[in-house]
Amino acid sequence: MMDAVVSPGELKGHICMPASKSAFQRACALALLNKGRTIIHNPGNSYDDRAAIQIVKDLGACCLFKEGDVLVQSTGKIAPSSEINCGESGLSLRMFAPIAAISDHTFTLNGTGSLLKRPIPFFNEIFPLLGINVISGDGYLPLTVKGPLLPRDIRINAAQSSQYLTGLLFAFAATAKSPVTIWVDDLKSRPYIDLSVQLMRHFGYRLDNINYEQFIFYPAVPGEKEITYTAEADWSSASFMLVAGAIAGDIGIDCLKIDSVQADRAIMGVLSKAGADVSINGTRVQVNNRQPLNAFEFDATNCPDLFPPLAALASYCNGISVIRGTGRLSGKESDRAGTLQEEFGKMGIHIRVENDSMFIHGGTPVEALVTSHHDHRIAMACAVAALRATGNIRIKHAEAVNKSYPDFFMHLQKLGAAVSLS
Repeated sequence: MMDAVVSPGELKGHICMPASKSAFQRACALALLNKGRTIIHNPGNSYDDRAAIQIVKDLGACCLFKEGDVLVQSTGKIAPSSEINCGESGLSLRMFAPIAAISDHTFTLNGTGSLLKRPIPFFNEIFPLLGINVISGDGYLPLTVKGPLLPRDIRINAAQSSQYLTGLLFAFAATAKSPVTIWVDDLKSRPYIDLSVQLMRHFGYRLDNINYEQFIFYPAVPGEKEITYTAEADWSSASFMLVAGAIAGDIGIDCLKIDSVQADRAIMGVLSKAGADVSINGTRVQVNNRQPLNAFEFDATNCPDLFPPLAALASYCNGISVIRGTGRLSGKESDRAGTLQEEFGKMGIHIRVENDSMFIHGGTPVEALVTSHHDHRIAMACAVAALRATGNIRIKHAEAVNKSYPDFFMHLQKLGAAVSLS
């Protein structure tokens, strides 16, 4: 267990963002399905990234680190494995479960920490329709599956998470022998599906996306391929640093793909609404503290991971900010609507949740002892909110940041923040 104490102060300098775990984990899954060699530049190093690499190994591919790259050699087939450990990665679980079920072997998928508390009823409902035998512990992990998955026309509801659809997209693309269609109802987080489709096409798969309501697959072209992919820098991690700059800095965030399809690139529009001083120069986004900041309204239904950094931003905005889409927060590492209310309340920031919206009353955070609830994004949000507080903010279980952004506190220190870890 680690505590972090963040003291108020000014930020200055520039940092380069780590790889997007959304992109890197997807690339790992597609590398497993690729018959041949895949070279992934700019690999991630978060706990979720490491979990994806281990799963790829467990399912039969050879993974090597060489000169800063990850090399994956695969036969394109799924090898038997007694247990697949997804760590705390919801994406890995939802993506690799249907991929494992391509095989006719029996696999048990398990996890650790908060993943054990996250419901997975989707598999019980959909897998039997695809010929997959499935057993789960009352809708929770562990999950046992036995294929082979039979790609066939099917309709799914994607309201709970787009990650289930991503797993099916990958599995169907790899196994379709004739055109087959997935019809989708109530899809949330469309940008994440854009990312999945973008990577699938990069890996040579053929599919049509018809208004996010139909995904039509065509048989994969057989043969061995060598594929090279560079994982983008992470807009999800960048959102916290961009907010930090708007609150307390004159900083540059480097290595970002400005035209990325990543959902959390939407942070740029919110910063503009709040009146932050933001400029773009190539792959650098420059953010300068310019007070006062203005209250804003934003619909985060398609990018729910922005709720924590936006809560930190709203804490310093004049007036009441409104963020819609709170219904997307209950299936995360913590129940983030309640967690944000509780922890920001300790810092003197009033948050009200009503009718799928979060209302955040701006002010100035005060000295407090808070906890991450073992949620990486809550830990980072509290740390960013501390940067102009009236006193120190101590964050318990701050090690949660390792799930997605292990260098988070080091990067804050590099930018001049006073952070002590114990």
